[in-house]
This record gives sequence, structure tokens and C-alpha cells, in this order.
Amino acid sequence: MKVTSSDIVISAVKPEQYPKAPMPEFALAGRSNVGKSSFINKMINRKNLARTSSKPGKTQTLNFFIINNMLHFVDVPGYGYAKAPKTERDSWGKMIETYLSTREQLKAVIMIVDLRHAPSKDDVTMYEYFKHHDLPCVVVATKSDKIPKGKWQKHLKVVRETLQMDKSDELLLFSSETGQGKDQAWGVIKKFM
Repeated sequence: MKVTSSDIVISAVKPEQYPKAPMPEFALAGRSNVGKSSFINKMINRKNLARTSSKPGKTQTLNFFIINNMLHFVDVPGYGYAKAPKTERDSWGKMIETYLSTREQLKAVIMIVDLRHAPSKDDVTMYEYFKHHDLPCVVVATKSDKIPKGKWQKHLKVVRETLQMDKSDELLLFSSETGQGKDQAWGVIKKFM
């Protein structure tokens, strides 16, 4: 897909703040600092519309990005970040759960994992949550540029087995450095629209 326009619409914490537009939405989920913002920026050809940070736990709201006036990416707070106070983490959890379980426009969750490492316990829990709630899930294994090409399949197998992925769910290689997997990711997103 050729992206000609993209912008942040709103940073929301409750349903009444969500955009009213009936366009399809794709939630981006992943551990803190796994590269969700870098994924968004690469997908929309913008350097830093989605703010990247070296500090985990920066995203504390649901950030809605409009793309080509036809769909939203929704960046949700990263999970597995222990430094935030428990009460704060609990309120993020409720906010994310409310969005994921009630939003009719939500077409699929794009779960970002780091190809270099086996998915964490938190990754497994989140994937199980998506499956339990019948949310279509696309798993994007990012940072492929950090691993020799000959080892990609081995690492993808670890991701698939650790998450015990459904055969029907897509698993994509991605690099926000090289753009690898970008066209494939857009192709998968289009199928849900």
C-alpha cells in the first residue's frame, strides 16, 4: 500500500475519546521497547510520527494514527514493564482490555516480537488472551536485520512453537531498518479490511 497521508488523531484513555470514524483498526501490541513505534514509522514512511524512546514504558495511552483516511493503527501501552507502579500498570491493563474487548472497528491485533529472542511469558500470555477472545492476530518478528539470513527459519520456528501459534495466524519477518516485510505486512492488513 502506498501511504500518502498519516497523522496522530488522539491519545485516548477511555472509550468516549476513541475516534468515531467507522474505519478498520489494527492494534499494535508488544513488550515495552520491542519496536512498535519503529514498526509504525516504517509502515507509514515517516521518521518519527510514532515517538520512539530508549526508555521502556513511555506509551501510556491508546495512540490512534490515521493512515490514508482509511484505517487506524492503534499503539497500545507495552506490557511487561516492571518499573511503573503496580496501580499504574493495572490501570493500563484495564484500559487495554476495555479497548480490545469492546471495539467493533478492531479487525486484528499486530503483535510485535523480537526475532532475536524466544517470546517471553508475557508474550505467551498476550497471545493466549487474543486467542481466548477470538481476536485475529498477526505476529511480526522484528529486528530480522540483526540475525544472519541463514538463521531466520530457526528463529521463526522458536517464535511459532513458544507461542503455540494457530496455523491460521500469520508470522512475518520484519526489519524497521531495511524495510524487509513491509509490503508483506500491508498485504496481510489488507486482507482484514
